Amino acid sequence: MAKKCKCECPECMPEWLATFGDLMSLLLCFFVLLLSMSSMDAKKIEEAIGSLQGSMGILSGGTITKNSLKKGTPSTESPIPKNISQMAKEVSQVVKEFNELKQQKMGGSAVSMQEAEEGLIVHLPADISFKPGTAEIYNEDSILFLKRIALIIKTLPPEVQVQIRGFTDNTPLPKTSPYQDNWELSGARALSVVRYLIKFRVAPKKLSFAGYGEYHPVTTNATDEGKKKNRKVDIIFFDQKNVAKNGKKIRKSILDIKK
Repeated sequence: MAKKCKCECPECMPEWLATFGDLMSLLLCFFVLLLSMSSMDAKKIEEAIGSLQGSMGILSGGTITKNSLKKGTPSTESPIPKNISQMAKEVSQVVKEFNELKQQKMGGSAVSMQEAEEGLIVHLPADISFKPGTAEIYNEDSILFLKRIALIIKTLPPEVQVQIRGFTDNTPLPKTSPYQDNWELSGARALSVVRYLIKFRVAPKKLSFAGYGEYHPVTTNATDEGKKKNRKVDIIFFDQKNVAKNGKKIRKSILDIKK
């Protein structure tokens, strides 16, 4: 009986390598389909590759672009303090209802709301509340609006304060005006709003006011439309603790610079 010859064939590759190869083929097909269905945007491709690399654990994670931060899961951090952010919906509803009511009656400028780092800001156009050169609120709807804002202020925690800021354009006041200049007029308008809030039983210790006159315009005073935007009263909700904390940081920075 002849002796069986030993097979001289090379050893096969490890079994796991075949599975790995199939996986790579599937990933390649996936990318081909993905690219065929989407626009060839370099940032989007970079984000997709980086996401898959990180989740598969095969390669290091990709670059996260600013675009992906905007379109991804929204950040839980708000630009305004949490206790103010919670009541922003209530203020937003009051602003919306006031604008709808005003649009039905007379149209024109609308009240707007803005979330900023310093707090929640409600922009009240001067044209819908004050007559030119005066600081008395003549519009009953504006007074009703302040009454509803006052109801919200009264529910706020003690650390939340409200400041009223008056602004004007650079048009000189007529000689018959009881105010010396725009600076004085802006302060008087802010104080007028404060008076109404106090009348609606907001604690005076929660309120403050300031007049900025024509010196902090939001846009140009060269056009009538720009002047209209610059004439306003802002109602600002801010956390006093947050302001104090930021003040300490600023003072510390100044001391560090001096050292």
